[in-house]
Amino acid sequence: MSVADNLDRVKQQIADACARAGRERSSVTLIAVSKSFPFASIAEAAACGHRQFGENRVQEGLAKIGQTSELESEVDIHLIGHLQRNKARHAGSFASVQSVDSIRLAEAISRRLDRELPILLEVNVGREASKNGFLIEDVEAAHKQIRGLPNLRVDGLMTVAPEVADPEDVRPVFDALRRQAEQLGLHVLSMGMTNDYAVAIEEGSTMVRIGRAIFGDRPEAGG
Repeated sequence: MSVADNLDRVKQQIADACARAGRERSSVTLIAVSKSFPFASIAEAAACGHRQFGENRVQEGLAKIGQTSELESEVDIHLIGHLQRNKARHAGSFASVQSVDSIRLAEAISRRLDRELPILLEVNVGREASKNGFLIEDVEAAHKQIRGLPNLRVDGLMTVAPEVADPEDVRPVFDALRRQAEQLGLHVLSMGMTNDYAVAIEEGSTMVRIGRAIFGDRPEAGG
């Protein structure tokens, strides 16, 4: 199927999940994850009216940002993957950074910005050793410290749920992140990917990050 067909199908499934949860479709933003795909894939989605994209790697994201002037309409490219502190100077090139996973990284980004940058705090709700992010019990203290840094606007929280066969198994992960966000008065919840985004929406996600269901299989695992 084409990118256009895939986008239509995903958007309908998002609408269906919103309806089950009694939510407005407009309450969920779709981030099309274009990692590992050529810029032509972004252009194809943009031609269908899609505007929000996510990249996992800084250098790949910067290269694609450099090509966006070729498009007839403006698009936003968000950094959703791990950002090393030695690359913090590049953070301001993205529409937002969804993967701020330490206070030291936040401080490094803040020092290098000349404008306000929306960020999300990445939370390792599943406590997986292989993943980055704050432990959920540390988020409140981290948020208190980071929200005071110049040029950073903490909009919400992000998580990557554990990979499971049945998406229902990660419903408690999404529920826990929503509760934490509510406690902090944060309104953006970036949670849910190709395998589990319907459950994430039912649990309050306001932003889903979908790659494979839109662009197809990558030459590497992910999305």
